Amino acid sequence: MAVPKRKVSKARRDSRRSSTWKLENPTLAKCPQCGEMNLAHHVCKNCGSYKGETIVAKAEK
Repeated sequence: MAVPKRKVSKARRDSRRSSTWKLENPTLAKCPQCGEMNLAHHVCKNCGSYKGETIVAKAEK
């Protein structure tokens, strides 16, 4: 069985667990139709448009 030859220092151990592995917030883009912030390259949840065209017809309240 493989076992470590020396103790792993706290600095080396903690550098593996540092914030470099943490997730980032998704990049948001402004919808050109309604101005709502949404995910880039996705249909707008507010107005249902993508690239200036209405993809999903939203029911009016």
